[in-house]
Amino acid sequence: MEVVLADALLSRAVDPGAVLRAVCAPLSADGAEALRLLLQRLSAGGARGEAAGEAVRRAAWELALERCRPLLRLGEGAAGGAERLRLCRAVRGALRHCVQLCGAPLAARLARDALDELAGGGTGAEAAVEALAAAAPLLEEPALVGRCAEVALALVREEGEGEAAAALVAGRLLPALGGNGPALGRVWDGLLGRGPAPRVGRALLALSALCDALLPRGPGAAMDARLCPRFWRLVQEGLTERDGLCRKRARYLLKRAVDLSGGQAACMRCPPDGPDGTSLFWWSAEENDKLLQFWETYILIMETLEGNQIHVIKPVLPKLNSLYELAISGKEGCWLFHPSWHMCIYKRMFESENKSLTKEGVLHFLELYETKHLPNSLGFSEFVIGPLMDALSESSLYSRTPSQLMGACPSLGMRLQKFLATYLTLLPEEEKGGFLLKFIQKMTNRHWCAVPILFLSMALAYIPACKVLGTDGLHALRDVLQCTMITHQILLRGAAQCYLLQTAMHLTDVVRFLLVATMILLAADVEQMRNKSSGKSNIKWIELEAFLNPLLDVLMKLGTNAYIPTLKTDKSLQLLLKLLQTRSLKCSKTQDDEVLSFIRKSLVMPVESVLEFILRRLTTDELSTVGDLDRCDLYLALIPEIVNLCLQLSSKKLPTVKNFISSLTNASIHNFHETDSTEELKLKEQIRKVTSIASLTVVCELVDQKPEAHLQDLPFVDALKRFTAFSQFNEVLKKPSYIEEKSGTNIPFSCSSVLETSSQGWGRIVARYVRDQWICLRFVLNKFPMLAQKYEEGTSELSSLTAERSREILESALEALTILPSDQVLPVFDCMKVLVPKLLNSLESLCIEAFDLAWKIISSLSNTQLIFWSNLKAFVRFIFDNEVLATAASTKGQAYAKIKEIILKLIDMSTTKTGVFNVVLSHCCQSWILPTCDNRGAVRNAFLNAGDYCELITEGCVFGTVFRRDQRRLIQDVHAFIESLGEKCAANVVTESTNRDDHYVRICAIKFLCLLDGSNILHKSFMEDIVIKLLEKDELVSRTRTRYYANSLQHRIKNRVWQTLLVLLPKLDQNFLCGILDKVFQAGFGNNQASVKYFIEWIIILSLHKYPQFLTKFWDCFCYDEEKLKTSICTFLSVLSHFDTILQNTSEKKPVVKKALLIVLQWCFNHNFSVRLYALVALKKIWAMCRMLDVEEFEALTPVIESSLQQVENMHGTGNARRNWQRIQDHFFFATFHPLEDYSLETIFYTLPRLSEVAEDEWISLCKFERFTDIPLPAAFQWYRSRAELLDLKPSDWSQQDMGSSSVDTDGQTEWTDVQKKIIPWKHSTPSSDLDMVLQDRAAKLGKSNSRLIVVASLIDKPTNLGGLCRTSEIFGASALVVGSLHYIQDKQFQHLSVSAEQWLPLVEVKPSQLVDYLQQKKTEGYTAIGVEQTAKSYDLTEYCFPEKSLLLLGNEHEGIPANLIHHLDVCVEIPQQGIIRSLNVHVSGALLIWEYTRQQVIKHKQQK
Repeated sequence: MEVVLADALLSRAVDPGAVLRAVCAPLSADGAEALRLLLQRLSAGGARGEAAGEAVRRAAWELALERCRPLLRLGEGAAGGAERLRLCRAVRGALRHCVQLCGAPLAARLARDALDELAGGGTGAEAAVEALAAAAPLLEEPALVGRCAEVALALVREEGEGEAAAALVAGRLLPALGGNGPALGRVWDGLLGRGPAPRVGRALLALSALCDALLPRGPGAAMDARLCPRFWRLVQEGLTERDGLCRKRARYLLKRAVDLSGGQAACMRCPPDGPDGTSLFWWSAEENDKLLQFWETYILIMETLEGNQIHVIKPVLPKLNSLYELAISGKEGCWLFHPSWHMCIYKRMFESENKSLTKEGVLHFLELYETKHLPNSLGFSEFVIGPLMDALSESSLYSRTPSQLMGACPSLGMRLQKFLATYLTLLPEEEKGGFLLKFIQKMTNRHWCAVPILFLSMALAYIPACKVLGTDGLHALRDVLQCTMITHQILLRGAAQCYLLQTAMHLTDVVRFLLVATMILLAADVEQMRNKSSGKSNIKWIELEAFLNPLLDVLMKLGTNAYIPTLKTDKSLQLLLKLLQTRSLKCSKTQDDEVLSFIRKSLVMPVESVLEFILRRLTTDELSTVGDLDRCDLYLALIPEIVNLCLQLSSKKLPTVKNFISSLTNASIHNFHETDSTEELKLKEQIRKVTSIASLTVVCELVDQKPEAHLQDLPFVDALKRFTAFSQFNEVLKKPSYIEEKSGTNIPFSCSSVLETSSQGWGRIVARYVRDQWICLRFVLNKFPMLAQKYEEGTSELSSLTAERSREILESALEALTILPSDQVLPVFDCMKVLVPKLLNSLESLCIEAFDLAWKIISSLSNTQLIFWSNLKAFVRFIFDNEVLATAASTKGQAYAKIKEIILKLIDMSTTKTGVFNVVLSHCCQSWILPTCDNRGAVRNAFLNAGDYCELITEGCVFGTVFRRDQRRLIQDVHAFIESLGEKCAANVVTESTNRDDHYVRICAIKFLCLLDGSNILHKSFMEDIVIKLLEKDELVSRTRTRYYANSLQHRIKNRVWQTLLVLLPKLDQNFLCGILDKVFQAGFGNNQASVKYFIEWIIILSLHKYPQFLTKFWDCFCYDEEKLKTSICTFLSVLSHFDTILQNTSEKKPVVKKALLIVLQWCFNHNFSVRLYALVALKKIWAMCRMLDVEEFEALTPVIESSLQQVENMHGTGNARRNWQRIQDHFFFATFHPLEDYSLETIFYTLPRLSEVAEDEWISLCKFERFTDIPLPAAFQWYRSRAELLDLKPSDWSQQDMGSSSVDTDGQTEWTDVQKKIIPWKHSTPSSDLDMVLQDRAAKLGKSNSRLIVVASLIDKPTNLGGLCRTSEIFGASALVVGSLHYIQDKQFQHLSVSAEQWLPLVEVKPSQLVDYLQQKKTEGYTAIGVEQTAKSYDLTEYCFPEKSLLLLGNEHEGIPANLIHHLDVCVEIPQQGIIRSLNVHVSGALLIWEYTRQQVIKHKQQK
């Protein structure tokens, strides 16, 4: 219509130029669109006469320079939004038509102006690019063309802020230049030549727009992108770009090239681009079908990966195998297609946001070398080092599959081991070392989490031994070892380090490099050592002695030669310390090797010399600088190791050791008192004080930890006690005002920057100094609780520790907690443990302050790993000391409330930091049930604490973290895997078991309860209290949520509650059980998950078995109203299925069996199918008992019952009834489970949860009970193992739906016969560069069919229906969709349903009031107006034949088509219905008619062909 009006206006205008000027004054968006249309018609209209043509050209020239260019400079980003966008798009089109009208002169003028603007910079770059794009096709001057091409390519390559201008150049200007013959060559060189390439996204945008020129269909083309290696590299990079639009353009180019090659079926080959000589792309007429098959499969895979949905992608993955079969020549064993194409697929999968897809891609790639014999390719090694290792850094990929049990190696871990070993064996010998070195170096190039680095290290360790790594490899392994040190998980860190060391042993020439390393450590003469070790001796100790002699020579001279260089003494003592520590570690095992035995005997010889040297260095003024404190640490670390050595090997050396310790103690005390003055101390004197107190600390720890040396009886201990009694706690050292360190001379410095640099770390020195004071006090308090307030003159006796002195020390302890760093407070906690019990009654507020400060410190340490646990244990020993707990509980005051508060905080912390509750509960349980003293009163008082703080046990019984499915307990799974390796992994041997698994909390609580004795009054009362609290917790959970999901938090808590109650059941007496049985029955009426139901039923069965007199209460459960019993009655019927066990101890069985039979019979006729099944199972059991007991009263019922049971057994048909009857009989609870014989810890905590399909992290295996040794069970404890018959069963709950027993995992096995293929042929694809062209032109460019169907939806007012119709109309190629208002397309609901269809379909706005005129107009154009409505004369859709030019009018959602419009229609069509509902949704109705029209037209076109 617009075109008709424009042509009519121009044909009647005397001066078309005047018309153009009139339209654009002022120029609005509507005016600009009208101007563009008029210019388009003028440029397409041909000659109008010389005068008229000249007038039009002048007008076009003026409009281009005076109207269009200024408007373009305003930019699309200016205020005005959508209106401004419309205006700019229309102006761009108008400028293009102005150039077409005026020709080369205007094009040259615009180009020069635009180039000048670009050269001058400024903000008008985008407008200048638009002007160049309009002028480029008609430029004729070679120099100007060349200059435009150079500027365009420079802008495309430019990095920085000009992204919008560069995108415009790539999308508009370069394609426009490509349309200019002389410029195309320059564009080719810029994009695909040897110069610097533009960014991938920009290059692909330009290539997509130029594909018609670069991929020509005619023969003998000068430029063919298929023969350019850079073109294919750009396509490959685009296929793996993170930007979806780049990937789309790359696929578009690939599909265009493949379609062109397949259509031509000509021979061609792109030149090789790499050392392997393989072409990136080639074609052959003989292999045309095979090549098309390969590329179609390849494109299908790449298109499918865009879906990012694993259920869609997984069936397509087996097609990768067929790609390899096509890509490798079977005869020559070489690549027919470049392997980089395959790597693009894997890289795309590795970088997917869907981690499941990433994992599938990694697993498939790792399987290649197991299943395929692939030719060697350098690209594969680079791919492994690059994208594959980047993907392997994702921890979540190493999670277990649902079919794997806890402790199994993750599938990725196993595949990685096999892949690395296989891949390395297939590499040429000369490439192995380089590949491994790069692989290991890659492990240091980024921050790796603990789990990936563990499995990568494990894969390296399992490579078959080959000496391919040199010193660079050792350095790289060392760097990886350093990377592992940041891992907080000790077991994971240790395992990774073990595997890395194993790698070093397997892959390096250990003998060759060990000699150099050892010589450096020994600080000996290299040439001399080399000469000594090169001799061939038959006695192996000669070589070892040759290594040790230089060290021993230095050590023997330490005591007498004061002139040995400090560096040499330090290196020698460091090596001695390492040897002694290694010896201590190895000697802790039962066996010792001969080498270490020889070494330790050799190290005994220089003991006197070393001790003499240490004594001199520590007690004289030889240590006088801050730097000397590191040497002090070295000397002090040697002392306990030397004492250990002498205790184990040479008792003759013990007097020397004792003399050394006495001398060190006395000299340290003397030096400390000498420097104890009120004057300001010099640095040298302060260092002496630090050294003295550190030496006394080591002495205290030796006396405390080595009782076998009998050091506590020596006189120096009394001096140490006196020193501690007079010490001033928390004494600090003032920061020195000068230092005395430079070539042994005293050089004063002022408080300048030099001083700051020299005295850095002084705060740490002071903190350690204060900590050492508290270590000395801890020693005295633990060894001698009666510490003197003061010494009486002339005596050496200690008076009693008074309350006043205790208060002073506790106040000092609180002060120490505020001044010490959190990692130095451990000895203060230990001292408070001794002091607080004595002061809690008299100074409660001070003790509470101590509790608060201590908790604040523990909270601050919770994010650390190395020091947190030792401090937590000290905190727990202090707070949960038996005397503290008893004193607080006796008054029930503020201290009692504070301890309860701390308990809740610790439990809360344990939900985020695994292992915290373990420490608390283990300490409490051990101190309550296994006190260290033999006093019966103390034992009784200790257990009283269990009753006062029973919430610890209650919470422990139900403790456990619940993770969502997407938060699988990866670290715990990997821990379990490492532990399952046992001694195969050295970390399990070396690492101390920490019992930090969440399971150990419940294990500790359960083992504690197992040790209780029902005959002990205290134990009995405690157990009854626990049972009541657990039942209350179960009731609270049930009341909070009446329905809960399987494996939810509610389900798990209830499961743990009933497991604990089952453990306690045999210890409960009859009276108490009678009181709680009603609550148990009440719980049975709840809506319980299967596992909870089984535990409740088990408890009821055991209770009735032990006390048959409770059967009366049990029968009452069947008397409630039917609504309450609708589903819960199955619980009580299940109990009756074990009635033979219940009556085992009953003498009079007949009356009870008769009662049971009468009750069961009435439920066999219930309307609920499940209830009838349970009742029939119980009936079968009870009737068998009746037959056995010869119950005469039921002889009349015998035929009825037996025929009923026989009918059930012989049930015919294929429905659920027969199958469920068989399954319920085979179910473990009715077929195999025995309530008495299967009563064991393993059944309760492992077997039954497994069989009832509880989540695996709820299963507690028996080995964990045995591994947890903090609380041992009695030797006579028999409740351990399940029967083998039950343990061997597999889960199968009859009430579950069939899981598809015949289904198997088809991954990588067979190729699916059909897969989803949401793939667009390239002809309908688009480079997305011309979104501003008119919709009809865009549809034509897409190659869409020229449909004559118009869909009129003006009467529809719901955006959802309109969005769906827009999508349907676009898919089936309607020529236009008519809507009541174009504002609908901005609605989010419309856009959600249309999925951008409005961008590809012409939309016309016709308001409902204009429909009559619109229908009449279309009728004059030859359209048949068809209404979708039920009328008296409407045609059946199945019988109606649509004309080619059809107009479909759809009615309103509620009212349909109004009566005043029906008589304007040519015909009405209705959809035949079979149901009762009167009408379909309007979108569905429209879709059915649009499809029927399309179907008929397709058939018609096929018949015409």
